[in-house]
Amino acid sequence: MSESEVREEIHEKFEGSTMSKAGRLAMELAQEKKRLSQELAELQQEAEDLRPTTPTGTPDYYAKWGATILAILGIFLIQTDLELPGKICYFFSTVLWVYVGSVWNDRAILLGGAITATATAMNLVKYFT
Repeated sequence: MSESEVREEIHEKFEGSTMSKAGRLAMELAQEKKRLSQELAELQQEAEDLRPTTPTGTPDYYAKWGATILAILGIFLIQTDLELPGKICYFFSTVLWVYVGSVWNDRAILLGGAITATATAMNLVKYFT
């Protein structure tokens, strides 16, 4: 409901009232305060919903971002025909994701990291033999 609609609604509500102008104004202000409080509560809830749920500043936070950077770097290195450094970066990335998954007790991250780490390690062993 917009501010003008609220004002019209309040004006209609108190139109035939014998209440003083100050009284009507007080009632209008109280209604507006209630509307703004509700709007603020809704906005605070939206802000809380958008806030990340992962911890910040902890070792697993830095491991998560390190893993992400190493994975991206590994993919780019592999695509630029620097396969060995790319695979090594990607392997360390997957090891960090295994760590993050175990710290967060998140089986999906842990399993995805473990399988990818194993596959990358097997590829590195194949590369060196």
